[in-house]
Parts: sequence; structure tokens; C-alpha cells
Amino acid sequence: MGEPVAELLSRLVRFDTTNRARGDAEGEREAAEFVAGFLADEAGLAPLVLESAPRRASVVARFPGTDPSLAPVLAHAHLDVVPADPHGWAVPPFSGEIRDGYVWGRGTADMKDFVATLLATVRGWRSTGRAPRRDLVLAFVADEETGGDLGARWLVAEHPELFAGCALAIGEGGGFAHDVTGPAGDVRLYPVGTAERGTLHLRLHATGRAGHGSRPNPDNSVVTLVRALARIADHRWPVQLTPPVRAYLEQTGAALGVPVDLSSDAAVDGTVARLGLAGELAAATVRSTAQPTALSAGSAVNVVPSRAEALVDLRVLPGAVEDVFAVVDDLLGPGVRREFATTPAEPVSAPIDGPWFAAMADALRAEDPTGVVVPYCLGGGTDAKSFATLGIPCYAFAPLGPAPDRDWNHRRMAHGVDERVPVAGLEFGVRVLDRFLITL
Repeated sequence: MGEPVAELLSRLVRFDTTNRARGDAEGEREAAEFVAGFLADEAGLAPLVLESAPRRASVVARFPGTDPSLAPVLAHAHLDVVPADPHGWAVPPFSGEIRDGYVWGRGTADMKDFVATLLATVRGWRSTGRAPRRDLVLAFVADEETGGDLGARWLVAEHPELFAGCALAIGEGGGFAHDVTGPAGDVRLYPVGTAERGTLHLRLHATGRAGHGSRPNPDNSVVTLVRALARIADHRWPVQLTPPVRAYLEQTGAALGVPVDLSSDAAVDGTVARLGLAGELAAATVRSTAQPTALSAGSAVNVVPSRAEALVDLRVLPGAVEDVFAVVDDLLGPGVRREFATTPAEPVSAPIDGPWFAAMADALRAEDPTGVVVPYCLGGGTDAKSFATLGIPCYAFAPLGPAPDRDWNHRRMAHGVDERVPVAGLEFGVRVLDRFLITL
């Protein structure tokens, strides 16, 4: 049956695939070669290693199903990770140490755990002579952490034929155990992502009249821009309950015994607060948000610059893009223009009431009959935004079971110090994923 999935994850963590947002994540090539070799040797597949730029490598392979008349399923996971400062870590962040029931290291929760789960699953099929009904397209991609221009976005643009006809896609951000407590007692949620807010990063430009800092200047570009940023920061965006967010609040409240009132913006905010830890998953997705994140202007204290620039992290709910930009333009006012700072990624959504979500819920409940499976919307973004442009319904479903200690929180692990995932949770994930893909 091969090495345990925890050992496999440990090996993946030891590949330093840090994406430093300067076009350099050289360790991706070694990680991709390892994954491709594993797929060839352990699963009998013929993987493709594709480079979008020198050493920025992704891997795509197809595991044949037993019924070629059925549309294939895409499972995608990224190989890159965010930087990790070893200061404050209990273990070196790229050690992949296994201890206390966890695999430790950068990328264990985001998202080499799903890479390991997928690899272990297809290895198990080959060793037991089993196969899913549908073809499974596997994509292990570069560059997700900086937007996917050299990973999923590039694959979709340059090699769309690899994903042709896929009925659905599964990837990071959902299917994990989330232990919460309410008036009704302890509840184990399994949130499955059916939507993501759009990631629309803006660069703002203000222009004015350059001059000496000692003289009055009513056309100061810095002042114009700062006032616009203050209006953006102070704006309270209205609540917009998309289907997965509404369902999440209603179903989670019912499971926890928490009163749910969605009749007004204030009532929604009160419901989110009453849900406590469970409310954290919805807090960023009941409305769109705009956060100023960077400001640059001038080079000398006694010179009024003619130009000033700022960055704004704009996250938009499905169905709200046009309305949000109308508000943003009004808040900017005269003298400030906007452009995209990065490639825009539109919000995405998939059905919460169809057979795909039901199959995910059934697979999770087969392993944990007391678990409560709920749809939700991701506040950030994943490579689903790229694959969705091909018309593929995308779900955040990378199953991971509970930890030995209820204080462990999957959501707080990603990008954090002492990132780690439970060994038993990984094994749970393999069983859930196997059941889901075999029966779909």
C-alpha cells in the first residue's frame, strides 16, 4: 500500500516551494518532478510536466475511469507555499516533522495536505485494482499564492484541452473538520465551498501640481489620494446574502441552537457574532470589502509630488461586481483614477442543491455520521477562479478530518506560524476522497 499519507506529506513539505512574488519559486520544479515520478511509478499514469516559465512547473495527469461515457472530474492542488520566517516556529518550517499526532511545516494546511491525499488515493486504486467510474484529471499547479498567472491561469489559457468536458472541479478551501460549540453543545461542521468572492486588486493614481513643500498647494496629489482612501476605508458595504452564505448561517445556527435573524444588516451582523467561532467563516462573506493596503508618493519632505499611488484589496461577492465598482468610483471622486494592479479574478459560484454537493456531503457523513455538512463562500480566492472560466462548476472540497485537540483550527493554520495538520485527519481525508470519487 506504500508509505502512509502522513509520510508522503512530510516528503512534500521538505521541498521548499516558497513563492516570493518576484517570479521565483524554484522549488516548484523539484516538487513537480517528485509528483510526476510518483504518479508514474505508484499509479501507473503518464503525467505531463509543463513549464510556464523556467522552473515554474505544473503537473497534469489523467486516471482513466471505468465508464468513458461519463464526464470527467478535475481535482486541483497547488505546489507553491507562502514564505515562512522560522522565528517563532516550534519546528523548522520545511522539516515536515511528524509529532504529537500532526505533520508540521509550511504548506501542510495550504495545501500540500490535499496533494498528499490525492496521491495516496490514486496509489491505493492501482494497488487494489480499483478505479473510479469517471476519468479523474489531476492538476498539481504552480503559482497559486500570487494569483496563478504562471500556474492554473496559464494552463487554462495554453492547454484548455486537458480539462475539456470536466463536469466539476474540486480543490482547496473546504471539506475540513471545524469544531464549534453553541447552546446545543459541541458540533463538528464540515464547510464545503460553493462560491468565492472575486479578487479585484486596484491601483489608484492621483495627480496634482508639483511644488515646494513650504507653499500652500490646493492641488496636492497626496492629499487628494489620502482623502479618497479615507472614504473607501470608512465606507460600510451593505450586506448581500448569496445562497451559500444564507444557507451556511441558517444551517449552522440550527445545528448550534443559535437564533438566526437575517432581516437587516444589523441583524445579520448580530447573527454572525452569536455564532462565535462558526461565525468567523461567514464574517468576511456577508458583504463585499475594500481595504487600502499600500501607499506611495514623493521622495523628499520639502517637495509636493505631482503623483501619488495606492493599492486597494477589493473583494467582491458573486453578482455584485458592477454595483461595487459604481460605488468605488463615487468614493474615489475627481482627480483619482483606478486600474487593476493584478489580473482580475471574478467571483465564482456553483450550485448548493445539486448532485455534486450531495455526493460530497454523503462521503463526509459516511466517515462521520454526526458531522454537519454546510455550504459556504470563501472570503479569499483559489485556482477555482481560473478553472471556472472554462465553464466548470468549482467546489472547495479537500477533505481533512478532525484533530486530536479541539483547539486546532484549520482556518487559522494557513499562512500561520506552526502550520500543521492532524495525521488521523489526513487518513480520514483519503477515505472520504476515495468514497466520493469512486461512487460519483
